[in-house]
Amino acid sequence: MYPGHWAKVFPDKPAVVHATTGAIISYRELNDRSNQLAQLMWAKGLRPGDHVAIFMENHLRYFEAAWAALRSGLYFTTINRYLTSEEAGYILDNCEARVLITSAHLAEVAKDLPDHAPRCTTNLMVDGTIDGFGAYENAIAGYPAKPLADEPAGQFMLYSSGTTGRPKGIVRPLPGHKISDDAGPVGALQRALWGFDEHATYLSPAPLYHSAPLGFTTATQALGGTVVMMQRFDPVDALRAIETHRVTHSQWVPTMFSRMLKLPESVRTQFDLSSHRVAIHAAAPCPKAVKQEMFDWWGPIIYEYYGGTELNGLTHVGPEDWLKYPGTVGKPVLGVIHICDEEGNELANGKDGLVYFELPQLSFAYFKDDAKTKGAQHPKHPNWSALGDVGYVNDEGYLFLTDRATFMIISGGVNIYPQEIEDALIVHSKIADVAVVGVPNEEMGEEVRAVVQPAPGVEPSPALEAELLEYAREHIAHYKCPKRIDFEAELPRLPTGKLYKRLIKDRYWGKHDTKIV
Repeated sequence: MYPGHWAKVFPDKPAVVHATTGAIISYRELNDRSNQLAQLMWAKGLRPGDHVAIFMENHLRYFEAAWAALRSGLYFTTINRYLTSEEAGYILDNCEARVLITSAHLAEVAKDLPDHAPRCTTNLMVDGTIDGFGAYENAIAGYPAKPLADEPAGQFMLYSSGTTGRPKGIVRPLPGHKISDDAGPVGALQRALWGFDEHATYLSPAPLYHSAPLGFTTATQALGGTVVMMQRFDPVDALRAIETHRVTHSQWVPTMFSRMLKLPESVRTQFDLSSHRVAIHAAAPCPKAVKQEMFDWWGPIIYEYYGGTELNGLTHVGPEDWLKYPGTVGKPVLGVIHICDEEGNELANGKDGLVYFELPQLSFAYFKDDAKTKGAQHPKHPNWSALGDVGYVNDEGYLFLTDRATFMIISGGVNIYPQEIEDALIVHSKIADVAVVGVPNEEMGEEVRAVVQPAPGVEPSPALEAELLEYAREHIAHYKCPKRIDFEAELPRLPTGKLYKRLIKDRYWGKHDTKIV
């Protein structure tokens, strides 16, 4: 199922509602406009397997672009709206997009994107235009609102930065069937695990460029439900949206829970949340105390899953099982879990090791990076793959995550990769060496901290810290920038030259065991 089906069943039903403005796109409008964009891209020569990208804030038009690609057999890449033009331009060029859709709201960054991606020859902008971009609304108006003669299912190709180098595209094979055949794998999970159907009203408080919000919103529409899209997360606005739109399902990251829990009791209790049946969370570890407080407030409606954009495996835990095994991320519902040591040997229950998922065959690859793909595979079993997380399985088969082997930072549910920041800072003339780690932050879970070894003759000072922070903000997206910089006379490196980052990180987390994972 997809919007083409639901446009016939209930054409005037809202497919998506803007939580702030109340503006809607009906299923008829979503179907017609995504058909028009699909026709435009076909006329431009795009065929199944080609690529289209979007660089946009949370906007109602986002869904038209997504469904146009999904009903045309195209790969659809979302670009983080907070990236700099250089960062966004790299992804746009690397994914080989031939069409870019952006907005006037992001014009200051978007104006430079064509220079970074000369292969992208069709650049469209909603809500206005600048040089180098055509008006999206006018462009699609010239094409009929009818389906293509053939509508093979497309696929998302999203980017996930590695611990080294540039971001990498995660590519999975095209489904190989028509878009009308089913609701896709996410829709199947929504229906089986959480009871999504055409009666669901799903609140999405997160940025649509992320994998889970994009996948869950489009799957909700594939099932005929209504998406309530927030422009950005605000704890009071989120609670108001549940009441106003009679939200039945929602998805969160733990930071959002923390912010809602910090609201005054009088504010938290003024909203009618009685329609709310299922609250799902993922993306980052949730502190046990925070989750327990949410249970105390919302009742036993909180579900959790663990998995990556790679879709190489998935675990799930419902309220009853989490309360029985606090801290677990559940049992596998996709793939078989194996916990292995550094040599790939399987470990006994209760022993920490790298978490692998086994599928009949590897389900993904990193776009144009065979070495990274191979690095995610088990040394002896190529159909086992890992995301870099460390954990253990108890005797009952529940997975518990204990660490991240890659030192990836998760701040407010957003993945931040230290190497990218280190690469930007190390070229500064006053820096001899640098390490970036995640340090504890009560609200965000982790925050970015840079530890700098000044260049010879350079003395640490508040002025130097301010200079380096400003330099970082000029070269990388602000949300990735260190919140503070600490100084060390010398960073710990092994004789091989490898940075012994565990020693640095453990100082901030109060750990004294320096075992390298």
